[in-house]
Amino acid sequence: MAESEFAFHFSQPWWLLALLLILPVSAWLRRSSVHSRQARINRYADRHLMPYLTGSRELRPRERRRRLTRWAILWSLLVIAMAGPRWDHTEVRLYTPGASLVILLDISRSMEVTDVTPNRIARARQEIDDLLDLNPGIRVGLIAFASVAHVVTPITEDSATLRNLLPHLTSDLARLQGSRLDEALRRAELLLAAEPAESSQAILLISDGDFPSQDYPELLTQVAALAAQGITLHTLGVGTAAGGPVPAANGGWLTDPQRNLIQSRLDPRQLQQLADAGHGIYRLADFRSDDVAAILDQILHSGASQQLRPESALVWNERYFWLLIPVLLLLLGQFRRVRSLEERPQS
Repeated sequence: MAESEFAFHFSQPWWLLALLLILPVSAWLRRSSVHSRQARINRYADRHLMPYLTGSRELRPRERRRRLTRWAILWSLLVIAMAGPRWDHTEVRLYTPGASLVILLDISRSMEVTDVTPNRIARARQEIDDLLDLNPGIRVGLIAFASVAHVVTPITEDSATLRNLLPHLTSDLARLQGSRLDEALRRAELLLAAEPAESSQAILLISDGDFPSQDYPELLTQVAALAAQGITLHTLGVGTAAGGPVPAANGGWLTDPQRNLIQSRLDPRQLQQLADAGHGIYRLADFRSDDVAAILDQILHSGASQQLRPESALVWNERYFWLLIPVLLLLLGQFRRVRSLEERPQS
């Protein structure tokens, strides 16, 4: 490390120019002192009687010098403090994540099916929690989607905030039901576009795969286009092949126009094909953390991912407050002197 990194310096050295203000102030006080001695009012009374006529007295040269010296010291200390003196620092170890991940969480009504305990969306939240526990430093963002995609958190290293929001992610947040994955993918692409180009970029879709069949070919084309940009898509299936009826928002079950119960089943084939088109992997969510561990491992070892890149930075310790201590002491003495004069009993 260079020697200059330990040298005394100022963070804002331009503030030191304010010290030059002492010179014109000194000249002005000297000129005002001469002018007061030559003022016309002195023609009407002797100088020793002037305080009784004007209610004030002219300061003696020694008093003027003492007050100027006190003000100059206070001004100099404050200016030097504003300049930000520094003479030591702390070396901070930084870690720049080499990978960014956007989680797409399906919050449509089909995720309320109870074919897994307690239901699919609760299992999906648990999978995200497991991912955050195992996360070795990947920056994570979260998008919840049904008919409309909502950015819950941008891509960040603050996993605590994301974990605190998980219990509030339910299908009740979606006013319009459906599973429009295409819009969620576009939102994820926008979030990843702001990340460093050299980092690995990935999307994790957590869903039961219950997407409209007419949209499926377009989804494969969209995922393939993302893969061509270096954005990998991984899928995590939640649910079972047996499935179950879809709960309605107001109780009961969702039905079709013929009043038949709408059944929702996990579609691993669609999720696998989406992962293949996105050059990712498909895993079935279970009660162990092996599924998300496999996806994290794939993210860290794919493309340009370099896991964690260690860097260091110097954080200089600001020492301006040491100069404020004598300033406060000088002001405190002046305050005590003024207070004592005010509290002196009148004769």
